[in-house]
Amino acid sequence: MSGSGTGVVRYEVHDGVAWLTIDRPEARNALSRDVREGLWAGTRRFVDDESAAVLVLTGAGEKAFCAGGDLKEMAEDALTVPPPDFLPQFGRNIDVPKPTIAAVNGVAYAGGFLLAQQCDLVVAAEHARFAVTEVKVGRGSPWAAPLSWLVPPRVAMEILLTGDPVDAHRAREVGLVNDVVPAAQLRQRAQELASRIAGNAPLSVAAAKRTAYLSASCPREDAYDRAEEIWAPVYASADAQEGPAAFREKRAPVWKGI
Repeated sequence: MSGSGTGVVRYEVHDGVAWLTIDRPEARNALSRDVREGLWAGTRRFVDDESAAVLVLTGAGEKAFCAGGDLKEMAEDALTVPPPDFLPQFGRNIDVPKPTIAAVNGVAYAGGFLLAQQCDLVVAAEHARFAVTEVKVGRGSPWAAPLSWLVPPRVAMEILLTGDPVDAHRAREVGLVNDVVPAAQLRQRAQELASRIAGNAPLSVAAAKRTAYLSASCPREDAYDRAEEIWAPVYASADAQEGPAAFREKRAPVWKGI
């Protein structure tokens, strides 16, 4: 295990899985300036960290994953339109080729919803709640543009227009969440999911992630062409020969990522 952090955001690696934890539970893990800087630093570290194959993003405590922006700070700064680098948005303002998982341990509101939305997978505690609350405080949510790709359009419309919370089971029902578990099992379940991914061929995992997002940005016929381009170097890799060889020899594959 290795780890470090900025005080309000911790970065730790456990068996090839990086844990990025917002550690400001007394403020419901709200996105203060220090938290945002810590998230940027942690995300960049994960991208460059060869010892970490998967990132799990979570919050400290039992009440909040992240309750969104620090409204007191925003009021003091008279924040209007947040700058493009206000918060790391995986796949939008920072490329994160490796898989990411949100382990949602409580409320994920506004900016917290954003953070969970931008992760590739979501595991939620039974008491977790999700909401895009901006309409209730006169703020904006342009970052929610992908929501109607993740969930049915009418569900996205309800979430955005009402600002009302969606509980964890409903979130799983509509496809926003992959798994719902008792709070005491959240960390273990997220680690297990991340470990299963980390055990797969890294080039294939990276290509699979890119392929999954093609339908969000390309017409179907273009998506096929782009997918062929993405997977060509995977087929030509040493790992593509290692997998069948390991199966034939009845042993665990040894991935090299080349």
